Amino acid sequence: MGLNVALQMDPVENVSIDGDSTFRLGLEAQERGHRLFQYTVENMSYVEGRILAKGRPITLRREEGNHVTFGDEVEVELTEFDVVWLRQDPPFDMSYITNTHLLDRVSNEVLVVNDPFWVRNSPEKLLVLDFPDLTPPTLITRDIAQIRKFRAKHGDIIVKPLYGNGGAGVFHLRPEDPNLSSLMEMFTAISREPVIAQKYLPAVVKGDKRVILVDGEPVGAINRVPASGEARSNMHVGGRPEKVGLTEREREICAIIGPVLREKGLLFTGIDVIDGWLTEINVTSPTGIQELERFDGTNAAALIWDAVERRLAARRSAAV
Repeated sequence: MGLNVALQMDPVENVSIDGDSTFRLGLEAQERGHRLFQYTVENMSYVEGRILAKGRPITLRREEGNHVTFGDEVEVELTEFDVVWLRQDPPFDMSYITNTHLLDRVSNEVLVVNDPFWVRNSPEKLLVLDFPDLTPPTLITRDIAQIRKFRAKHGDIIVKPLYGNGGAGVFHLRPEDPNLSSLMEMFTAISREPVIAQKYLPAVVKGDKRVILVDGEPVGAINRVPASGEARSNMHVGGRPEKVGLTEREREICAIIGPVLREKGLLFTGIDVIDGWLTEINVTSPTGIQELERFDGTNAAALIWDAVERRLAARRSAAV
């Protein structure tokens, strides 16, 4: 029998049908006979012990300008579903964190992907701290004196918001760059959070590799090449995806972190690797599966659903 699947995501009517990973996951679900319901995080509530979501059944199709048909809006309990996908984009702020707490309250009855407890406790730029031998030199601080010492030691550095996404607010600061003080004044004026600084890796001009892992196993990668004059390779800011394979070093990284991801119930993740160095582990709403499918013919959406269905079957067997 098909599964009842809820997609907690940004408005589906606005997605890019050729780039959005959640859209591709939805198409694969439909092909397997699963039923889709979509809601946004703003329409989810805790009401006297129940977790409710107001949204609509949807049917997806790969047809530009006509990619979704909506059913009537209804309010449902999330425990009515077999699978809930946690797929809204960051920023990873208190709203996002609160939402993971609410999803925790149904996660014993419904398979939430990725596991909300570990999404909350594994922010993209902090989970990598568990693997210091795999990462470039890294600093997390609000202390500008610490950043000055870090830059004096490493020369070129990258400074970015600790909980940002999509390449927003990423700065490449060279040793002679006079803007560090102004930059930190800006960061501290708009946020109480620390920033993260990392040694700049010159090889990024040749690409920042996104490796897709399914239940801890690498299934492929794409290379994201920065636009001319850019330090950022994110596709949101003009990075160009290219076909690429996995190196032995990247397979080594995956072999080390994969069991940790699997244990935490992080079924669909995307790691970022530059010149053999792990820079981020994306667990909130990783992207790249459509590009991977176009370049390599790898249907990562099918592999992800295989993993979800296996995990769901194991949970049900354990409950008998």
